[in-house]
Amino acid sequence: MRFLAGSLGRVRAVLHGKARCSRLIRSSLNGKSGIEIGGPTELFRRWYEPLPIYDVVGSLDNCVFSGSTIWASQSEKYEFYPGKTPGKTFVREGFDLGIIPDGTYDFVLSSHNLEHFANPIRALKEWKRITRPGGALVLVLPYYAKTFDHRRRPTDVAHMFEDWERNTQEDDLTHLPEILELHDLSRDPLAGSLENFHKRSLDNIHNRCLHHHVFDQQNSRELLNRLGTDVLAVELAHPFHLVLFAVWQK
Repeated sequence: MRFLAGSLGRVRAVLHGKARCSRLIRSSLNGKSGIEIGGPTELFRRWYEPLPIYDVVGSLDNCVFSGSTIWASQSEKYEFYPGKTPGKTFVREGFDLGIIPDGTYDFVLSSHNLEHFANPIRALKEWKRITRPGGALVLVLPYYAKTFDHRRRPTDVAHMFEDWERNTQEDDLTHLPEILELHDLSRDPLAGSLENFHKRSLDNIHNRCLHHHVFDQQNSRELLNRLGTDVLAVELAHPFHLVLFAVWQK
């Protein structure tokens, strides 16, 4: 049954095709050096997914908050694509990359990751710092209306800036009451029962499963614009991806 489900998912992905911005992103990252926050990401690896880009990048490092998460385990070498030279793995918070000099990379990748930050602006500012002026950001977010967040409302960008101004930390649980009330467990089988989900959520500092903020096309574009990017593409991709491609203003 698992094989059948995987095959059906692959067929659906092929039928929906590549993201319209895929060609632009691939050409922009071709041969360039970057870092991925989180990962590895099947969306970037498999040819039949909407946004396969690992095969064209020149080099890719990785940052994960822990060497072992519920999504993947990492070694010191980041083996992101067959035949590509592995990159480095930095085990540290994605908003605290002080060991990496300013302007080190040509681009930053992040897929289904930013929503797990209690203070997303702090993270984005750090990603901007380590990217050269005019460098790129490929940001993939869960489009809330197609996920277990569909009962929530997209987060006001003003709220995210308030989180930045008050230096909100990653142990923050401000959104937990809303999440417990509106999270659609029928669309999140890995969460288990409401009791188990509540218990896991209270321990979010260790597992980072919570979606602190909820995104759509409007607030994601506004967020990146206000942080000093030129947003070149905002696109919904099958089945629940919100893809943004932006370059940092020089």
